[in-house]
Amino acid sequence: MLPLMRLLQLASPALPVGAYTYSQGLEWAVESGTVRDEAGTARWIGDLLEWNLARFEAPLLAWLMDAWAGGDDASVAALNADFLASRETDELRAETVQMGYSLVRLLADLDAFSALPGWRTRLLAVDEPAFPAAWSAAAAAWAIPADMAVPAYLWAWLENQVMAAVKAVPLGQSAGQRLLATLGARIPALAAQAAVLPADQWSNFTPGLALASSRHETQYTRLFRS
Repeated sequence: MLPLMRLLQLASPALPVGAYTYSQGLEWAVESGTVRDEAGTARWIGDLLEWNLARFEAPLLAWLMDAWAGGDDASVAALNADFLASRETDELRAETVQMGYSLVRLLADLDAFSALPGWRTRLLAVDEPAFPAAWSAAAAAWAIPADMAVPAYLWAWLENQVMAAVKAVPLGQSAGQRLLATLGARIPALAAQAAVLPADQWSNFTPGLALASSRHETQYTRLFRS
């Protein structure tokens, strides 16, 4: 049961990496009227889950876990660089770098991670670690199976997006739970697809997200950092 406990810790909104301060463009989608109710929120978050997270970030996370577990630090560095290069705006890049930095600091000081031989040194050697690189290091070090880790990672992202929508749209708490139930039901199939998706088919082509993020950078009033 210990790997499950570690996974719950990694996927918890209590993980002190600042995820709650980001909306990933959702705040601008609300401001512009693109997202204005529960149905619109479900479309926006569901499309990003399927066409962005499940087709790029999730398979990359699985490959990162394999590289960490196999001692292939060169591949870790390459995959981390690929993820940083995929961030299309300053806000999105700053978000993953800040969250990665915060998670690295936490793991480096956490006995449950740093006491494992070699893992602290390997993680600290990564130049400008993005959040998936740091998260996958913890998952691999704690021997969490990838078929559990990837769905949990997607769930944590989904939960953060829904909570951002509850604040920004705004939506009621019951609406938020309906969204989590409906969109969360899609995660097992998307995670299974991500696990076998060849690298030449990875894609994060979501121009709506890029536009929303870039326009959020100059939005007059903001609750969120992205």
